[in-house]
Amino acid sequence: MPFQQTIAKPISISGKGLHTGKACTVTLIPANENTGIIYKRTDIHDSPEIPADCELVVDVRRGTTIEKNKVKVSTVEHLMAAIVGCEIDNLLIELNTQEIPILDGSAYPFVQLILQAGIVEQKEKRVYFHLDETVRFYDEEKDTEYLAVPYEKYSLTTLIDFNSDVIGKQYAELKEIKDFIPELSSSRTFCFLHEVEQLYKHGLIKGGDLNNAIVIAEKQITHKSAEAIAEIFQQDIHTIPQKGIVNNIKLRYPNEMARHKLLDLVGDLALVGIPMKAKIFASKPGHASNIAFAKILKKRVTEIRKLKSVPKPEDFNHPVYELNDIKKILPHREPFLFLDKILELTETSVTGLKNVTANEDYFKGHFPSKPIMPGVLQIEAMAQTGGILALHKMDHPEEYLTYFSRIENAKFHHPIIPGDTMIIKMCLNHPIKLGVASMHGIIYVRDQIVCEADLTAKIFKP
Repeated sequence: MPFQQTIAKPISISGKGLHTGKACTVTLIPANENTGIIYKRTDIHDSPEIPADCELVVDVRRGTTIEKNKVKVSTVEHLMAAIVGCEIDNLLIELNTQEIPILDGSAYPFVQLILQAGIVEQKEKRVYFHLDETVRFYDEEKDTEYLAVPYEKYSLTTLIDFNSDVIGKQYAELKEIKDFIPELSSSRTFCFLHEVEQLYKHGLIKGGDLNNAIVIAEKQITHKSAEAIAEIFQQDIHTIPQKGIVNNIKLRYPNEMARHKLLDLVGDLALVGIPMKAKIFASKPGHASNIAFAKILKKRVTEIRKLKSVPKPEDFNHPVYELNDIKKILPHREPFLFLDKILELTETSVTGLKNVTANEDYFKGHFPSKPIMPGVLQIEAMAQTGGILALHKMDHPEEYLTYFSRIENAKFHHPIIPGDTMIIKMCLNHPIKLGVASMHGIIYVRDQIVCEADLTAKIFKP
């Protein structure tokens, strides 16, 4: 397994944003292991940070915008593609306005910047997301389709069809990530001439010109249309006798449009937040569908991580607390004590065990012919386990109570029945402060996640 990478030194680049038209300076700064990719708005008080995360995407109109706490970073896809293409894992990206510069419309200037800064290996190993099953996604509204299958490398293929005589149907493939720089990085963004005026009216492409985008005319440009477009671009438009590429800009590849759509896909899927091992096929991709697919993949990443960390009773040599030890900390007693043992206890997490038997009192009335543990009691088992974590370091824990004040994101995936052994894991979301503990809890039965929730508790002395 290769090691994580960052850049050797800070380095900057400046340009104007494609949509805002505003000048922006972007500075790439080395970051520690396991940091990931973080954006930082230096033009805003306290320089807020926004992680590169598909769950934070708020706008996909002709680009990808992320936002956290009302602070945005726009048009991240080309820079994110360059970061993936150069296999950078950890980076702090400072910018002094909202939108990353468009430069020449490709990822290549960002690739050059990273290579100029130098790439250095770090001490922590890189962790990949190995896709373990086929994942499909179809966006009926946009007629876009995605398929991801398990594979030993990261490979992507795109098919595009704009019903255009100029572009035609195009295909592009990235066989493995090492091919990104020579095969994809310099492919430029493009749009159709008939879209330009509408995009401009909607407050977009204010920084667009014929040096940072390929503009395609589906029919001969009229004098009136040429004047309107020239005013938007602040450049002369040479009338072309037939449909084609405005000003006869030479393509870098015969299928440059398909390659750029593939570049965008690489950049958008980078927001999953982990390097991947998978073969991905995308038909008619676009930013909105790319992000929808990225969220599906991220959900699968989360599921795999949870299942890989499933604790088993045999993993623990000796319980930290037996039942009588638990009773010294918690005030609960049978039949409302839902915890038999504490298997592990650290500064930030606790793992408990509960054997679910057929003689539990609640089974007498809760579907007695087909007994199932009530969901509310599963949450109570989490709360009691979390109470051990919150109270165990107190000098006299028996003098305190934990009142759970909030339950969020509760999900019940599978029923719990007599004979099951519940493994209950609670992890602090952040350090306990002012007597408030926020935790994420998961209940496992065998190799399945059966329940999960976020709980907030107040430590209280009666």
